[in-house]
Amino acid sequence: MSTTEQDVNAHAAPTGADATRNLWLHFARMGNYTENPPPVIVRGEGARIYDDRGRSYLDGLAGLFVVQVGHGRRVLAEAAARQAEQLAFFPLWSYAHPAAIELSQRLAAAAPGDLNRVFFTTGGSEAVETAWKVAKQYFKLVGKPLKTKVISRAVSYHGTTQGALAITGVPVLKQAFEPLVPGTFRVPNTNLYRAPVFADDPKAFGRWAADQIEQQILVEGPDTVAAVFLEPVQNAGGCFPPPPGYFDRVREICDRHDVLLVSDEVICAFGRLGTTFGCEKFGYVPDLITCAKGVTSGYSPMGAMIASDRVMEPFLRGTTSFAHGYTFGGHPVSSAVALANLDLFEEEGLNQHVLETEGAFRSTLERLLDLPIVGDVRGDGYFLALELVKDKATKETFDAAERERLLRGRLAGALFEAGLYCRPDDRGDSVIHLAPPLICGQAEFDEMEQILRDVLTDTWAKL
Repeated sequence: MSTTEQDVNAHAAPTGADATRNLWLHFARMGNYTENPPPVIVRGEGARIYDDRGRSYLDGLAGLFVVQVGHGRRVLAEAAARQAEQLAFFPLWSYAHPAAIELSQRLAAAAPGDLNRVFFTTGGSEAVETAWKVAKQYFKLVGKPLKTKVISRAVSYHGTTQGALAITGVPVLKQAFEPLVPGTFRVPNTNLYRAPVFADDPKAFGRWAADQIEQQILVEGPDTVAAVFLEPVQNAGGCFPPPPGYFDRVREICDRHDVLLVSDEVICAFGRLGTTFGCEKFGYVPDLITCAKGVTSGYSPMGAMIASDRVMEPFLRGTTSFAHGYTFGGHPVSSAVALANLDLFEEEGLNQHVLETEGAFRSTLERLLDLPIVGDVRGDGYFLALELVKDKATKETFDAAERERLLRGRLAGALFEAGLYCRPDDRGDSVIHLAPPLICGQAEFDEMEQILRDVLTDTWAKL
């Protein structure tokens, strides 16, 4: 590139074409952008995002289950600026700073039971990685060194780092990186729509699904299993809520076999289900919570693992150390943003807003059940999914080639062009995820439903 070209480009706003030269997009087929550059999102306001063409889109996914309080909140930007001016960075490696101290107090106060110790990370995968390492060392410290294995659910997603990916239950995401960390095992998830047994009895299905965890513990040996990782509402596969009594039974099983219950709330915490932590919605107290995303509404990177007093206790003895950490974990600016974000939750009553309007959100999307391609609407709070089917009577799903044409070849682009940013996905069966900012109401619900109706109707006609 000539000096003149560099000078021109330095002053021109970057375009989608520019993105194809140096930027490596996440979870993206980079070859697809040779002829069709990716969209460039330049700003956000409230529940809407705007691209470099000046077009507006309803953010039906809160960025990536993240922007709880909406885009463009000046108060969060100002909180970041104030903190950066005072103390832009200092690590938590044997030192503390005021913002991290205060945030740990806020999170401990909001967490259920005796989950009082907060270990900060910069994201969800790191939080999951931390929880597994804590579980392993905890059992070594209490004299049960063989307890290292982890159980999670089929089609579950827990992150991309080596340990978190090993816990993840989506085989296609793992194949390119195997061998992964050994010692992880899968059990059935809580997809009632495709329940292999007790499909007409949610409570019985929930007990059966929980009992599969106990069976796996017994197969592996209770003296070898350290933890069970479960999301309050499972994301991958399309928003599987727990059946009645499921988590009560899982808690009993974990207690009986001295296995730590980890509530992976990277998506479900901070109002997504209408409560600060998702486990509150379903009435269970885990031993560890992993969280990220909504703690700052995405205005700065932040994640955390929250541990119970029981888990923390052996780490407080003598010279014991948890030899683990992240340079940017508990970053001062991120901590300050998180505090301001939690203030907004309280001032604007966002949790209560979700609880009051989640029924309207669901019922609005359930109108789409009159379409032949929509087989199920499920989830909880502001975290719902549509499952797409070939035949509603038989629940026949699409095969791999059909999913490729339907989701990637058609729906992803068509929905965006129609003005809705959401997430068509096929980790499991074909679904569309919808998780808007928590500030949304009936007007946004109606807009989502109308765009989905138009695009799905047109798509069905062309199948």
